[in-house]
Amino acid sequence: MTDLQIGLALIGVLAVAAVLAYNWLQERRAKRGAERAFASRHSDVLLDEANDRREPTLGAPARPAPVQGEATPDPRVDYIMALSVPSGAPGPLLRELWAPIELRFARRVLLEAAGPTVIAALQLVSRAGVVSDAELLEFRSAVETLAVKLGASVDAPEMREALEEARELDRACAEADIQIALHVIGISDVSQIEASLFSVEPRDDGVTLALDVARTTEPRRAYEAMARAGMQLAQAGGGRIVDDNGTALDERALATIGAQLDAVREMLSARGIEPGSPLALRLFS
Repeated sequence: MTDLQIGLALIGVLAVAAVLAYNWLQERRAKRGAERAFASRHSDVLLDEANDRREPTLGAPARPAPVQGEATPDPRVDYIMALSVPSGAPGPLLRELWAPIELRFARRVLLEAAGPTVIAALQLVSRAGVVSDAELLEFRSAVETLAVKLGASVDAPEMREALEEARELDRACAEADIQIALHVIGISDVSQIEASLFSVEPRDDGVTLALDVARTTEPRRAYEAMARAGMQLAQAGGGRIVDDNGTALDERALATIGAQLDAVREMLSARGIEPGSPLALRLFS
């Protein structure tokens, strides 16, 4: 085989390897996205009983729409770019230039104007994970283009550092991202239940009461109200409370779950995130 033929063969091998590596990376990213979308990554926030029974959790936390209308840019969760806009720059032009960016990134972007300073922000962390390097670069480039058209100067943080901090926050949030579910089975009448602190989902043999911890103000109090409601339903209808595996839960097991919620709240509070706050609603959306 000539040197040319050997070279061509090596190029072919390398090309195939590159395609396989690319496909592997794509599959890995897709798998990670699916895991974040459909399964909780937290496995031990609720204590196991002596018989190794796991307390009830729902693998897929509910995902209500985030309340961006109440949100303001926050450096803990957003990539913030500050634009110094020249006096006399028309507001309608700013809104016109911002519209395509908002269309592209939807609820993940915020725009806030205060005098000559305009803040453009991209939310870096949510339940879907951390934005990709490419998405952040796309956002920054779009805002820089907007600034040029406005004749504005731009001040923005270093992207790599911002993404590293976002990934650290994402890991911490994953530890506190749980939903507790109590299944009251063997009952037929659920009309008397009143729920304002937790969600209620009918099932063929009863009802499921669920609490999205991070999105709930005072999760311990909300959980205790949910547990009381579940016990009252079970007692009134001759049913019982079970976990996701169908294992019966008594008052001791229910109390054990509630005791663990204080640790979850402290975990979030340590990072300046209060459960149920506007910031928590954005992060856990």
